[in-house]
Amino acid sequence: MSAPTIADVREAARLLDGVAHRTPVLTSRTLDALTGCEMLLKAENLQRVGAFKFRGAFTALSALAPVTPVVAFSSGNHAQAVALAAREQGRRATIVMPEDSPAAKLAATRGYGAEVVLYDRYREDRTAIARSIARDQGAEVIPPFDHPSIIAGQGTAALELLEDAGELDLLFVPCGGGGLLSGSLLAASDLSPACRVFGVEPEAGDDVRRSLEAGEPVSIDVPRTVADGAQTTRVGDTTFAIIRERASGILTASDAELVAQMRFLAARMKTVVEPTGCLGLAAAVAQAQDLAGDLGRRPRVGVILSGGNVDLARFAELVGDGEGVGVGKNLGDDEHAGSGDPAGGAA
Repeated sequence: MSAPTIADVREAARLLDGVAHRTPVLTSRTLDALTGCEMLLKAENLQRVGAFKFRGAFTALSALAPVTPVVAFSSGNHAQAVALAAREQGRRATIVMPEDSPAAKLAATRGYGAEVVLYDRYREDRTAIARSIARDQGAEVIPPFDHPSIIAGQGTAALELLEDAGELDLLFVPCGGGGLLSGSLLAASDLSPACRVFGVEPEAGDDVRRSLEAGEPVSIDVPRTVADGAQTTRVGDTTFAIIRERASGILTASDAELVAQMRFLAARMKTVVEPTGCLGLAAAVAQAQDLAGDLGRRPRVGVILSGGNVDLARFAELVGDGEGVGVGKNLGDDEHAGSGDPAGGAA
């Protein structure tokens, strides 16, 4: 398959029109005051299945022949996305998921009608398991990030952000295998060419940063991090090529920083975001003002909140243990607003 282009992202947007939610762009006066920037948060936690992954899954499945069965492997968000996209298109879906996947993600994947096959993420090869199932079923394997149609679909989140918010100085994007980041880079290069785009990985799982330093994809052990959606061990070949050519850099965020942003978003902006979904915001809060430099005006900073799928018990455990409310502690009540279509929900 050839590498995706901005034309592919625009075609994906056409396919997704009326199928995926056009998620709102959230703003916060408190966040602006804390960072010294105009912060614009693309709320993909309000996307169907609760994450941006639905965009890529529906786009990729749309390219297949009718009723072709599909197999996917995922820790949760891609699993749910493929399951729902398959149901929408009348396809059979089998999803290979880690045994320690969040219970809510397992339940939702099954709820969308997919068969779930569990595996040990620390001892077994999910790709090999998926390929074996696909051979037995005559199915198509839909990878979570290293696929042109997946990348194009994911890029529609940034495309919408830039269409709704206008040109940006900086854009911070969560990065696991690089699908969302790659698609965002394609969109930003076209709609906001002066924008500097940064991918953000969990501190414990910086395989993309290491790959850029090495000049080629490198593999790491499964990272131990609360950001379960970014527990990837190797960046994709297609995604790496786009990231190496277009990204301004790869940053990292600690688990503590992710939890602080979960707490802030819940307490000040009344929105639930999973740890992985907070990667971009954590880096933006810590570094946006310094990275923007002296523009002579307040920097315009975009952040993609990539998902909101977290068990409520786990969410309460994480956000309830700290003092204050993360970056917004000791400040008064916030005012926030959304632009774009406010439609949300998991289905």
